[in-house]
Amino acid sequence: MSTRQSRKLEHIAYSLKLSDGPGTTGLEDLVLVHNCLPELDLADIDLRTSVAGLAFPCPVYLNALTGGARDVTEINRQLARAARACAIPMAVGSQAAALEDAAVRESFRVVRDEYPEGILLANIGGGATVPEACAAVEMIKADALQIHLNVAQELAMREGDRTFRGYAENIGTITAQAGVPVLAKEVGFGMAGEQATQLLQLGVAAIDVGGSGGTNFACIETARITDTTPSFLGFWGIPTAVSLIEVVTAVAGKTDVLASGGLRSALDLAKALSLGAKAVGIAAPCLQLLQHRGLEALIAYLTNLKFELRCIMLLTGAASVAELQRKPLIIRGSTEQWLKKRGIDTSCFAHRT
Repeated sequence: MSTRQSRKLEHIAYSLKLSDGPGTTGLEDLVLVHNCLPELDLADIDLRTSVAGLAFPCPVYLNALTGGARDVTEINRQLARAARACAIPMAVGSQAAALEDAAVRESFRVVRDEYPEGILLANIGGGATVPEACAAVEMIKADALQIHLNVAQELAMREGDRTFRGYAENIGTITAQAGVPVLAKEVGFGMAGEQATQLLQLGVAAIDVGGSGGTNFACIETARITDTTPSFLGFWGIPTAVSLIEVVTAVAGKTDVLASGGLRSALDLAKALSLGAKAVGIAAPCLQLLQHRGLEALIAYLTNLKFELRCIMLLTGAASVAELQRKPLIIRGSTEQWLKKRGIDTSCFAHRT
């Protein structure tokens, strides 16, 4: 088994052991304003959205988790079955191992086999070549391609990359030649407005902020190799709520924004959508449920998540995701303080009508 394949298995093991954090997502600083006269029925709530020109049945998707080792083929099979049962899109984990070793490609292809009609997202790193990007897309007949940005994680790995020059130009080249929409995705350390502007100029079809406060890959790498990982990286990053507001503000509707990074409940989802996300990615809770309680428990969780999201939207008087983004939202605490220092006025969220 290659080093990369072994690392995949270790990432899964520690994802099941470690809790979120140590920082928070900042979502606790957001409060949706209750509407006691919504003039809606629960059946009126429409969860449909669109991302990068793709029609999502609801604003929830299984975000990149795993693949690239023989032992995870069954995990991806079950995740795909859950996504199909709940009619939600799914992204696979980094396909670098499968680009190196054809023997593990089945761990990714199984997703399309199980979910032939689903919206699937391929996944490569920012340093991949155009042929590698196209091969990743072809491997699962993907509808879109995620390019993950994981500089902090690489620095935390003993075997990680240390050279990151040329990523921006490379992303622009892949975006122009991939043949499918390209989504730029942080892996849990957040994205600032300045880099969102860069990515917008590079032509990406959507940006997943991947904020801090959820699964922490620096902490996972610390657990794997305790003697070489700088301790500060466990506390590094931009909280999800802050990152989402910075990116939404920076792109100003010119590209789609996705939210991920520690979103666990329907209330978290509703807050992220209210801030301007077109959809929300969930990863670690799905893996944990699947491994600890089985497929039916995961399906029940995702089904209930959609039901509760509808309830929350009704309680704000929003019949659609677009309407939710016009309902008042209070931003307070350290999130408000950060944004104020960054020149972003949060009062406009409180007075939306």
